[in-house]
Amino acid sequence: MRDYEFTVVIEQDEDGRFLAICPALQGCYTEGETEAEARELIADAIRLHIQDRAACVL
Repeated sequence: MRDYEFTVVIEQDEDGRFLAICPALQGCYTEGETEAEARELIADAIRLHIQDRAACVL
């Protein structure tokens, strides 16, 4: 798989959870209890999002 770079926005909500969004990939977001967890989860979400889109092309 190729290497890609995407901007990720991470914000803490009023409940203290961290929301991670990848604006370039519509619908690609996740949340975690810590910022580190949100970073790990968004990396997985981006990978799966790209794999899913690539499978649609093939």
